[in-house]
Amino acid sequence: MLERLTRDLRSGTRDGLIRAARQAYALALGVLAVPGVVLGVILLLSAPPQTPGPAVAGLLLLGVGLAAVALYLAYQAARRADLPARQAALTAAIQAATAPGVLLLLGCALLGQPLAVAAFWALALGTYALVWRQLPGWVRDPEPQDERLPSS
Repeated sequence: MLERLTRDLRSGTRDGLIRAARQAYALALGVLAVPGVVLGVILLLSAPPQTPGPAVAGLLLLGVGLAAVALYLAYQAARRADLPARQAALTAAIQAATAPGVLLLLGCALLGQPLAVAAFWALALGTYALVWRQLPGWVRDPEPQDERLPSS
């Protein structure tokens, strides 16, 4: 997977950068999700008390707010003119992964409450799909002289 990401990153085309950004996005979300699910299962096995509904609603609002901030910062990173297109695309993609990631992780903390998990994970999935569709619009054409990464 990393070899394909590197190849797409070095392709020198906008399409290659889009593929690389999407791969980095998925990989970064996976890095957040795997430990979150493991910790959520461990927490579930400890039989925690149910979180009250208002607290779940507050966590949901917090998660949506944090996801919105993460998307804003990712979009700003993508638009930074002082960064080469490759770096801006990867930075934005990795930062954007925190938007669905925070919702997924909050859902993992509530694995003992199926309705809460469904709400958090549905929002995480929707956020993931939204960013996946928006990523191509965030990627600029690579600079012709952008040689910061050595060629294969």
